[in-house]
Amino acid sequence: MSKRPPSWCRYTPEEVEALVVKLAKDGHPPSRIGTILRDQYGIPLVKPIAGKSVTEILKGAGLALSTPEDLGNLLKKAFKLYAHLEKHKKDLHNARALQIIESKIHKLERYYKQEGILPPDWKYEPKAARIG
Repeated sequence: MSKRPPSWCRYTPEEVEALVVKLAKDGHPPSRIGTILRDQYGIPLVKPIAGKSVTEILKGAGLALSTPEDLGNLLKKAFKLYAHLEKHKKDLHNARALQIIESKIHKLERYYKQEGILPPDWKYEPKAARIG
């Protein structure tokens, strides 16, 4: 993978940053912004053109998410599974799936605390008592 922008891409770094900020203000998460830029604008990667990643651009504009996107998605998934397991207490398959999701959450929590992205006192608290 080359660190230089492709020769056929005619966007300037300022234009790319403006597009990223515009898409973030429209409510798109960082992963969706990258997909939109690729599919609709023909920008293969933001970093070689702008010199910064999508999340770095969003931090600079004050539009960064409070928690990283991957961790937030896992938290939403765990919350939905808790709601499901409240109604279906004998669903052992999804009780196991919840354990796996919580394991991923704890793994990401350790990583993001180590990297300084999450504050040291941030803690994942399950919304319901352990089921299963």
